[in-house]
Amino acid sequence: MFLFDNFIGPKRSLIWILQFWPVIVLSFLCALAATWLCKKAALKFGIVDSPDNKVKTHKKPVAYLGGVGILIGFTVGVLAGIYCLVGKACLQEATVLLLGILAGAAISCFVGVVDDIFDLSPGKKILGQVLAACTLIAVGIMPTLRYSAGYIGWHMSHHVELAAGGILVFFFVLGATNSLNLLDGLDGLCGGVTAIITFAQLLLAIHLSTWEFSSVGDPVRIIVCLALFGGVCGFLPFNRHPAKIFMGDAGSIMLGFNLAALMILFAENIPRWWMASIVVFGLPILDTATALVRRLLNKRPLFVSDRGHIYDQMIDRGIPLNRTVAICYALAAAYAMIGVTMSQISTRYAAIVYLVVIIVSALVIWRMGFLKMEGLRGARTKSVNSSRSD
Repeated sequence: MFLFDNFIGPKRSLIWILQFWPVIVLSFLCALAATWLCKKAALKFGIVDSPDNKVKTHKKPVAYLGGVGILIGFTVGVLAGIYCLVGKACLQEATVLLLGILAGAAISCFVGVVDDIFDLSPGKKILGQVLAACTLIAVGIMPTLRYSAGYIGWHMSHHVELAAGGILVFFFVLGATNSLNLLDGLDGLCGGVTAIITFAQLLLAIHLSTWEFSSVGDPVRIIVCLALFGGVCGFLPFNRHPAKIFMGDAGSIMLGFNLAALMILFAENIPRWWMASIVVFGLPILDTATALVRRLLNKRPLFVSDRGHIYDQMIDRGIPLNRTVAICYALAAAYAMIGVTMSQISTRYAAIVYLVVIIVSALVIWRMGFLKMEGLRGARTKSVNSSRSD
């Protein structure tokens, strides 16, 4: 365990972290209550996800608006975090960043709610995600690229860094939101995986905080992680199989936005923290990459939903739903452990390990036959009852 000998730094004790306990408690309790209320409201007003026996194979209509419940919990948690910073020197700067993330999360959730009810076109959904990304740029949440460029001997000017950083913000927001959206396919899957990813991000944030890495970035990362983790955990009791409510696009797009914001927040100076946060997000990346490559190889439309995702193919091969979700949790945890562990070694060696992880993941996907496509389901055509929320 020598890799973790310096995980807790000497600059701040864990007591400094404990001052933010109201964030996770209030976000969990408020999300729990708000999700229950959203379920009642969705059923009353007919905002439900109806089965279609193709992509959506649950047996009866299920309430939407779970994402709104998560957002309410997340919002209360972030506001509680701002209150915890009252009297601190970083209050003003941290508040601006946190409110920027809240604004982007609200925009993402609104776009998802409209899509859940009215079925937006892909172009309009992307436009909404771009608008949410703009809130991050507006408050100054952008990657610091000059240090990463320095590793390859490239001197990056300030203007080039701003332009490249803005492009990367859009790339990460669009990538993460759509990856989480694609992963939202089985009861408890997207929420549980998000909780695992967020917990790993929290560990990274705690590590940086105890080393006093950043006077503003440290509390912002801690608050966002705690609020997001509490909000998702407050939703999950209603979403486990058989789900009483789905998060819908309102939830998956909003969660993806928040995870993208976290990854960008880790892109501060030393590049290995950013690399670690991306690997922690490994399962959604793997599933999205598999879906796109599979559709490309089989000459299918890249952006048309099907039942060929990794979890779908597990179901189609006879693995029970609960076991499929558990396997996905284990895979998410494995990527999370790799990211957190490799954050403790130098950037160049971590990069080699990550390259090996990518190659091994690709080989496993290929050898397991996940790139094949038969019919609509993507693996076999055997009918298996499952519950989807996308």
